[in-house]
Amino acid sequence: MPKKVKINTLIKNTDNPRYIKEDKFNKLVKSIKEFPEMLEKRPIIVDENMIVLGGNMRLRACLQAGFKEVWIEQVTNWTDKQKKEFVIKDNVGFGEWDWDVLGNNYTFEELEDWGLDVNTFDMDDEQADLQEAYTNKIDAPTYTPSDEKPKLTELLDDEKTNLLIKKIKDSKLKKTEKDFLINAAYRHLKFDYAKIADYYAHSEKDTQELIEDLSLIIIDFEKAIAQGYLQLREEITNQYIEEYGEEE
Repeated sequence: MPKKVKINTLIKNTDNPRYIKEDKFNKLVKSIKEFPEMLEKRPIIVDENMIVLGGNMRLRACLQAGFKEVWIEQVTNWTDKQKKEFVIKDNVGFGEWDWDVLGNNYTFEELEDWGLDVNTFDMDDEQADLQEAYTNKIDAPTYTPSDEKPKLTELLDDEKTNLLIKKIKDSKLKKTEKDFLINAAYRHLKFDYAKIADYYAHSEKDTQELIEDLSLIIIDFEKAIAQGYLQLREEITNQYIEEYGEEE
């Protein structure tokens, strides 16, 4: 049964594979502020340790909205495999939208405001997937430095790494095993590359060179990545025309 708890008792799932773009996140925050009653009917799913299995984005939006409490439903006695399976299945969309029904019953503005992406309305699924894939591949991120240099603590999320290291140190394993596992725990560090790029822009030359050596940023002079992709695409298209002729 759903219950209301203090929001600071929840632990975000650092292994959640889903992400949300800033504009859609802002719409989610707005939606939750305007219609908080829906949260009781769609509670955040957590395990016995209060780690979020379903609803990471809603939790983040509730925090942004300033909520002190949230509705949760807690599951117990699930295996790690079941938890991982739930995280994926909870984010899989099996159905399709009936655009005729949407068009006859809702306005474009309503759908956009509620977070439904209607930009691909006139594309089939394959075209939409290709458009999104190519956009993600060729758009190298461009960062505009902020007025203030970010703090080092803002550049990475080490929460899970620290939890794992504590667990390893508290174990009764041999020192050699602990040393190996502690090194392995650092693979769970998560870097905020936008903040790193901002930090880079405000740093001295020596620091910048080391950040470059560590491949923590992409310096794409004159959008070489995008231009390289476009050139390759043109070459493939020309080759196709030479072999098969232009499509009628």
